[in-house]
Amino acid sequence: MSLYYDAAAVLTATEQGGSLKSRIYGHQIELKSAPAQVYALISETAKYDRFLKEVVDNAGLLVHEPKLTPLLALFFAHDHLFSRKGIAAPSAHPLRQAIERHKARLQAEFTRGRLRRKCASLDDLKQQLLAEKPPTSRSQPRWVRINTLKSSLEQELATTFKAYRTDSNVAEVSSLLGSEKVLAIDHTIPDLIALPPEADVTKTQSYKDGRVILQDKASCFPACMLIGDDDEAGTVRDCIDGCAAPGNKTSHLAALLAEHVSTKNKVYACERDPSRSKILKAMMVKSGAKTVIVQSECDFLTLDPYAAQYQDVTHVLLDPSCSGSGIVGREDIPILALPDDCKATQRQTQNGSASSKKRKRDHVAPIPVAIAMEESAQAEETREVAVDKTRLQKLSNLQTRIVEHALSFPATVQVSYSTCSVHIEENEAVVARVLASAIAKELGWKLLGREGQVKGLRSWPHRGVSSADLMASKAIDGNSMLNEEELESCIRCNPGDEEGTMGFFVCCFTRSAPAAKDAAPSDDSWDGFSD
Repeated sequence: MSLYYDAAAVLTATEQGGSLKSRIYGHQIELKSAPAQVYALISETAKYDRFLKEVVDNAGLLVHEPKLTPLLALFFAHDHLFSRKGIAAPSAHPLRQAIERHKARLQAEFTRGRLRRKCASLDDLKQQLLAEKPPTSRSQPRWVRINTLKSSLEQELATTFKAYRTDSNVAEVSSLLGSEKVLAIDHTIPDLIALPPEADVTKTQSYKDGRVILQDKASCFPACMLIGDDDEAGTVRDCIDGCAAPGNKTSHLAALLAEHVSTKNKVYACERDPSRSKILKAMMVKSGAKTVIVQSECDFLTLDPYAAQYQDVTHVLLDPSCSGSGIVGREDIPILALPDDCKATQRQTQNGSASSKKRKRDHVAPIPVAIAMEESAQAEETREVAVDKTRLQKLSNLQTRIVEHALSFPATVQVSYSTCSVHIEENEAVVARVLASAIAKELGWKLLGREGQVKGLRSWPHRGVSSADLMASKAIDGNSMLNEEELESCIRCNPGDEEGTMGFFVCCFTRSAPAAKDAAPSDDSWDGFSD
């Protein structure tokens, strides 16, 4: 029974920011139910909320059962009508009994709604409802990376995706609804495919075995940028993933090392949060990334660059905490179309005038609770705008410190930096501040130019913002400006465009292999991290 209360708490907790997954899995709200079940209930209900509202309103459920709230009614109706397992509550629970008392009326309205849409089956109805629902944002494909530590693209196309048509493109795949068996093989990132937005591979054996991994295309860029597609120069030895959990980029890094470099190179994965460390460990086991050494509850900033175990670290991957402003699509908090709140309508009627008490309920214009929720969300968003710049500056300072710390590892020659943010403050401004820092200048760090990037990323069309936009943002001062070549070295992914990715930023700092005498910076040339 707590499942429904937990789901309601997630959607109504206006104090909690972030995406749906961050609310559920981020331990900001105490949940009694399994997070995966809460996420599934909310996301599945959001697909059919308008139809469920129609059924509940037409059945008069909230008129007859005043103890039910509109949100709980929607969740209960979903599981009663759409879930194979039915309502996840004891048969003696009062709210379940409230639904059971009206199951005949609910089923009748459900059938009428299905027949009005000329749907012969439940599956037909689901597909029709998905087509009816206006998208809240441009549909994104569901990106799936083939884990080459355990499988190959050829093997998965011959097994898991055997029934799929493979001659599609991202635009076509993104526009498909339902369970169409169509995929697009990506031409930017090897071993990556795009499926229709509603495709579900989590029930396949390949997903359960870790042979395929759900990972947005943009988040595959950092490991590709860092390792490239060969190691002819023999520069790659050990690596560090400084901000590793949940581990998709870490396992991708391990896979690229095994494919292009060696199966013996170690990857030190740092994660300071205890619960996320557990997720990271589980991900490494599932993906078969045996060369990854998970450093649990370890803050990357506390690592000693001159410790013996890191003397062979040549490459560092950094994807630090950010605003998450580039995350779009299924990660957004859904605003559900709720059944009419009869209690709220009754209160409005009672407060109107003495004579209004005698009016029939049907003559009172109902006030959709969804509108109130939207207004509350808009008010919260307006309140957050005022502190947004302060938060961005704090994030930018932390991100700069993390990158500068990575540059201090004595054998390191390449450091990738990425965020799932669209803000200049967290992207180009951080890069500019790092390049202007004392440690970057002393040790000869610069940006990996476009011509030196791996083939797929070299041809990526979206680069850093223009010099005019960078200056207009006021995110940097005149001492840390990026030139045109440096801006061209940065890569951006834009949410909502034809590429089908979330908003993302990535670049790579590089330098020549240091000589022995360059093992440590001089004491008087670098005074620590940026503030």
